[in-house]
Amino acid sequence: MEPHQQEAPVADSLLRLAPHLVGRARRGIVGDSRYASALREAVRTASQDPLGGPLLISGEPGLEKDNIAALIHFGSPARRQLMVRLDGALLRGDGVELFGAAGRGGEASFLENPEVGALLIDKLDRVDPQLLPALLELASSGRWQAPDPAEALHHFPGRVFFTTEAVVPGFERVCTLIRVPPLRVRRQDLGDWLRYDLRLKSRALGWPVAPVVGTELIRRLQTRDFPGNVRELEDLVERALRQLPVPAEGEPPPELPEEVFWLPSRQIRPRFDLWRWKPSLRLRMRSPRLWNALLFALVSWVFVLVNLWLWLGPQDRAHNGMLNLFWAWWWPLILLGYPLVGRLWCSFCPFMVWGEISQKLAAALGWQPSRWPRGETDRWAAPALAAGFAAILLWEELANLENSARLSSCLLLLITAGAVIGSLRFEKRFWCRYLCPVGGMNGLFAKLSVLELRAQVGTCSGSCSTYACFKGGPADGEGLATAGCPLGTHPAHLEDNRNCVLCLTCAQACPHRSVQLSLRPPAADLQREMTPPDGEAGLILVLAGGVCLKFWDRLLGGLPLAPDSLQEGPLLPRLAFATLALALPSALALVALRLGSWLTPPARAARRLSLGLYGLLPFLWALLLARHLPVGMAEAGRLLPVTFQRPLPSWSADHHVIAFCQSLVLVVGVGGSLVLLRRLLLNSRAALWWGSAAALVLGAGGRWLVAVAS
Repeated sequence: MEPHQQEAPVADSLLRLAPHLVGRARRGIVGDSRYASALREAVRTASQDPLGGPLLISGEPGLEKDNIAALIHFGSPARRQLMVRLDGALLRGDGVELFGAAGRGGEASFLENPEVGALLIDKLDRVDPQLLPALLELASSGRWQAPDPAEALHHFPGRVFFTTEAVVPGFERVCTLIRVPPLRVRRQDLGDWLRYDLRLKSRALGWPVAPVVGTELIRRLQTRDFPGNVRELEDLVERALRQLPVPAEGEPPPELPEEVFWLPSRQIRPRFDLWRWKPSLRLRMRSPRLWNALLFALVSWVFVLVNLWLWLGPQDRAHNGMLNLFWAWWWPLILLGYPLVGRLWCSFCPFMVWGEISQKLAAALGWQPSRWPRGETDRWAAPALAAGFAAILLWEELANLENSARLSSCLLLLITAGAVIGSLRFEKRFWCRYLCPVGGMNGLFAKLSVLELRAQVGTCSGSCSTYACFKGGPADGEGLATAGCPLGTHPAHLEDNRNCVLCLTCAQACPHRSVQLSLRPPAADLQREMTPPDGEAGLILVLAGGVCLKFWDRLLGGLPLAPDSLQEGPLLPRLAFATLALALPSALALVALRLGSWLTPPARAARRLSLGLYGLLPFLWALLLARHLPVGMAEAGRLLPVTFQRPLPSWSADHHVIAFCQSLVLVVGVGGSLVLLRRLLLNSRAALWWGSAAALVLGAGGRWLVAVAS
C-alpha cells in the first residue's frame, strides 16, 4: 500500500475528531480566595497523578467545568495527546457517537485512535440512562465494547473526564471527585474576575490599556448571587463593554462607569451577619461547654426541682411561686421572645433535655433508636400536633390549670414523657420537630423572628463532602465533633425558621464557616411562593381558638344551656361549650373557604385562605400576648412575696396601664398583618381587600375580647 493510501484513514479520523477536539484551556483558576486556592491545588494534584485515574468534576451551571478538565489534561504528562469532548446530552442510548456503529463502512470509534489521550464526557447527568453502565465500565477499567458483538473487548489507555451538575449514582465511587465552588461563595475573587475579563476583551478590541474597575462597582456586583456563575459574569461584562461610550480616538475611558452594568431586578432581602460584625461572638456562642453546662448541669435538675415544688408546695397561684413563674413569667416572656429569637426556647427546653438524657442512657445499654420514617411526615404529624394542642387547651380551661400546681406539673410531665418515648423510638429530636405541641407553636411564631441561622448553599455544595452539620461526625479542621442537627435539617436547606432551634450545632460542626447568624426584616420567611406543611394552618386556628376558649363567656355565655363556669358543674355541658368556643375560628375559616370557592376554583381559594391565615400571624401573636399580659403585668412582680410568703418588695401594674399595653400590642399586630397581607395577597386585589378588612375587624374584636375589666 502506498504511503498516501495509509495516511488517508488517519486524515479521515482527524477530520472526524476535529469538531470535538479541545485545543487548549481557556483560562486558569482566577482569584486568591481560599476556594480558588483549594481548586488550584486540586487541579495541580490531578494533573500530576501518575495513574491518570478518571475524574468527576461537579458544580453548578456556568462554572466552565470543561475548562477545569482541559487544565488538568494540558498540565499533565499526556498534554501532547489529543483531548476529545462529547456532549452527554447529545449521546444516544447505544453510544454510537462514542463506540462507533456496525455496518457503517468500518467507521472506527474515537477511542481506537492512538492520538487520543483524554476523553471528556460533558453533562454526565443528562446522558441517556441506557449508556451509563458502559460509561461506568469505561471509567473504572478502561474497557469498552464495540456495537458489533463479534468483536472483542477494547481497552482505552487514556484518561476519562466527566462533568456533571447533579449526582449520578456509581460514578463518585470510581472517579476522583473535584467540586467547583460557585461564584457567589468567592465574592472576594470577583474583582480579579472582572479585571481578567476586561484585559482579555480589551486586547481583542485593540485597546492598549484595559479600563479600571472601581471599588464601588465591585462592591455593588458582590451583592449579586450570579446564579449563572462565570458565564453570567462574562455576559455582563460583554454587555457593559458594548454600551461603553468610546471616544473618536478609539481609547476607552480610564474607569468603567457603573451605569453600563445592568443587573436584573430582584427582590432584595437584606441580611446583617452578626458573626462577621463580631467574630468573637461566634467563638463564644458555639462553645459546646456552654451548651452542655446549660442543658445537662442546670436545666435538667432545675426541671426536677420545679416539679417537686409544684407537687409539694401550695396549690394555687397566689401562694406557689413556681405557678407564678409558669403563668406570669414564662408565657409572656416566650411570646415576647418570638419576634426576637424565634424558637430559641426549644434549644434548652427541659422536655427534650430529658429526652436526650434517656436516649444517651439507652444507647449505653445497647438500645439503638430507629431512623426517622421516610416520606411526608408532616402530612400526618402536623394535624396530630394541632389536635394535641387543642386537647391541652381544653384540659387547661376545664381543669383550671392556672390555679392547680399538681395538674400543671402533670402537663409538664406528660409532654416530657412524649419526648422520652419519642427519643427512645426515633433518633435525634423526632418528637421536638413533629409532635411536641409547644414546639409546634414555637416553630410557627419563629417565622416572625428577626434572627436567622442559615448556611451558604454554594459553600456547602462546593467545599463540603462530610455534611457533619446535618449528619454529625468527628472534628474536621475548626469544625467540632457533633451528633448533627437535632432536628435533622441541613442549615442550607432551611426554607424558614420552623425547623431551627438555634442550638448552633451546625455552627460547631462546620469547618468552612458557612453558617451565618443574621438579622433580617420581621416575618421574612412568609412569602407568596412559600409551601407551608399540611396542617400548620390548622394550628393557627387552634391557637386562635384558645383565645376564644379563654373568654368563652363573652362569646357564648348568653346562649341557652350555657354553664356558669367551665371549671365547675357537670362535665358534658362544660366540654360541649369549651369545644364550641375552641372551634369558632375554624368555623369562620370554613365559611370563608366556602364563599371563596363560589368565586374562584377551590384549590385557588384554599391557597388564598392559607396565605391569609399566615398574613394574620402577627395579629394572632399580638392577641395571645395581650391575653397573657394581665397576669404577667399584675402578678409577675409579686414573685418574691408569693414564693416566701413574706412582705417582700413587689410591684403590680395598674389596670389602665395594662389596658394601654394591650391596645398598643394589638395595634402593632394588626399593622404587621396589614403589611404582611399586602405581601402575600398582592396578586389578588379582592383577596387583599377582604383580608385587610378581616384584620381590622378582628383587631377591634380582639381588643374587646381580651380587655381587662375596669
